[in-house]
Amino acid sequence: MDNLSEALKTLKLSSADSASDSVEGCLDCLLKALAHNNVETSEKVREMGVLAMMPTLLSVQNSYTPKVANIIAEVAKNEFMRSPCVEAGLIPPLVQLLNCKDQEILLQTGRALGNICYDSHSLQAQLISMGVIPTLVRLLGVHSQNTALTEMCLIAFGNLAELESSKEQFASTNIAEELVRLFRKQVEHEKKEMIFEVLAPLAENDVIKLQLVDAGLVECLLEVVAQTVDSDREEDVAQLKTSSDLMVLLLLGDESMQKLFEGGKGSVFQRVLSWVPSNNHQLQLAGALAIANFARNDGNCIHMVDTGIVQKLLELLDRHVEEGNVTVQHAALSALRNLAIPVVNKSKMLLAGVSDVVLKFLKSEMPPVQFKLLGTLRMLIDTQADAAEQLGTNPKLVKRLVEWCEAKDHAGVMGESNRLLSALIRHSKSKDVVRTVIQGEGVKHLITMATSEHMIMQNEALVALGLIAALDLDCAEKDFVDSNLVQVLHKLLTEEHSAPEIKYNSMIIICSIMGSEPLHKEVQSLAFIDVVSNLRSHENKTVAHQASLTEQRLTAQS
Repeated sequence: MDNLSEALKTLKLSSADSASDSVEGCLDCLLKALAHNNVETSEKVREMGVLAMMPTLLSVQNSYTPKVANIIAEVAKNEFMRSPCVEAGLIPPLVQLLNCKDQEILLQTGRALGNICYDSHSLQAQLISMGVIPTLVRLLGVHSQNTALTEMCLIAFGNLAELESSKEQFASTNIAEELVRLFRKQVEHEKKEMIFEVLAPLAENDVIKLQLVDAGLVECLLEVVAQTVDSDREEDVAQLKTSSDLMVLLLLGDESMQKLFEGGKGSVFQRVLSWVPSNNHQLQLAGALAIANFARNDGNCIHMVDTGIVQKLLELLDRHVEEGNVTVQHAALSALRNLAIPVVNKSKMLLAGVSDVVLKFLKSEMPPVQFKLLGTLRMLIDTQADAAEQLGTNPKLVKRLVEWCEAKDHAGVMGESNRLLSALIRHSKSKDVVRTVIQGEGVKHLITMATSEHMIMQNEALVALGLIAALDLDCAEKDFVDSNLVQVLHKLLTEEHSAPEIKYNSMIIICSIMGSEPLHKEVQSLAFIDVVSNLRSHENKTVAHQASLTEQRLTAQS
């Protein structure tokens, strides 16, 4: 330690043009001490203020520059040394050194910057603003034969790519080409994993997604899948998952997805489809998610339904009904939901038996599966009266929907259940469906739905309640009274921020319930006639007209 103290004193007095032999001897002594006891030596470096001399030592490149950078890298392994390194002004001269040609200096400089900025988004953002990304991408291209330098660049990319501010800079470089070129050369699992760790965060950016597709990443990923699909080795299973997940991520970009779809004739699209009937759960999952991503516009959806993809998904779901894989169930239902969006697909999918297969998952206790199941059925029955009537008169389905309407721990499931309950009535306009919902105790949930903070849900509930009142008021009367329907309508009509369609549909219900004595009495007791009278001057002509009609009805029956 005495030698170390002497060495540190000498370093503190040195300058960029000091005799290189004496400085180098001191640096060697310091490196040796750091290797022996990093923490204790680093504390000594801090105490003696040696870091303040480092910028001077870095200002001129010479034989000991790599050692100076190495020392900084070593001391910055300790969290307590990172702030002192920043305060000593080490970042700017280190960034400057990234422009040199000496590979050892580049390696140690990269390590030093990486350790100083480790786990600090603010310091990493500072590096990005200083332009290190284009510099590092260039280094990766120039020194791709240097394994250590390549790994240093990849580690840096992995850290910087987590920051959103880095994506634009990465997108302006040829990072996609460099990474794909590097990936193709790799044989070892660990090296491929390092590249995957950079690709995943970068591929979240839509511009870079397209660049990666253009650079040929998809072909690389398909090759990895082909090589690993039949292997049980842990590293192969991991690579299969990473490759197929990344493939799905690339399809989240509209341009990259459409480029790979190629009008439904693309070889990549066909390969991904072949994953669905596979016996490998990971590939089944990726295949179903890929279809869900391809099904993001009507043209693609129509083509896929016409070419028999629905059958593949139904067969996949059938394999996962009993003790099934929840993620595969969720993915396949997501794909079916998206495919059901275009109107022309609905009847074809219903004929293919989609609703029958989907109903097999009613017993699922997994909220993500419940949510997608509900969304799929809601999309399928939209404008399909016969299907809505068939499902709406299914007591088991209605009973389950009513249960899920009370799933307060899962807002998504609760909301979708209410919406499907309403949709069954709205699209069927059937007295039998209305009767099934009343008997299944669903009316109270539709009245609660009318008070939702989401206007679209309010309106769907009101239209359904209007149909219930028009089609089977006698049967619904008790539920309407018990669940305070009239008070809810009064609130909706008197609230200033209620949308015009909310006010309009509320008045339609008021007119429909006047045939019920107890509901009529409630309407009179709350002075609805005054409320409606005020709406005759509403800026929306449809609302104003309905207010006049409603006022006439109330007056006639007062």
